[in-house]
Amino acid sequence: MKNMIRLTAVLAFAAMLLPNLLLAQTAPARPFHDGPVWDITFVKAKPGLGLNYMNFLATDWKTEHEALKKAGLILNYMVIQTESHSPNDFDLMLMTEFKDLATMEANQDKAEAVANQALSSNDQKMIAGYQERASWREIIGDRLAREIILEPKK
Repeated sequence: MKNMIRLTAVLAFAAMLLPNLLLAQTAPARPFHDGPVWDITFVKAKPGLGLNYMNFLATDWKTEHEALKKAGLILNYMVIQTESHSPNDFDLMLMTEFKDLATMEANQDKAEAVANQALSSNDQKMIAGYQERASWREIIGDRLAREIILEPKK
């Protein structure tokens, strides 16, 4: 009889601890999750030539990005203008949004083909365009950034 009472007490105690043990082993839910990836290029327009570069962005750059968006290779794009805080600081950010890093990397060849087709481009035309734009602006740097969605992943 004493053994039966002890066994019942041990089982009751274990039943009370079991939910707490299960909770302790579950990883806490993160209150955020990874979102899309942004490729951000920081650009400084050369004095007096900013309008030339903005004309390029509003024509060829936009045409290329619209074709990439239509092909489903990018989610979105934007140009953000800011004031520079030093003579060597950027004044434009060119931003391209991708679903994720894996998608961006996997579609590089497709993106190049879509861009070339959208602009009716070839290697010589691209090189001439790079050289012309280099006289209008300086690329300060480039970053990949991941957007963080401030809610648990569903």
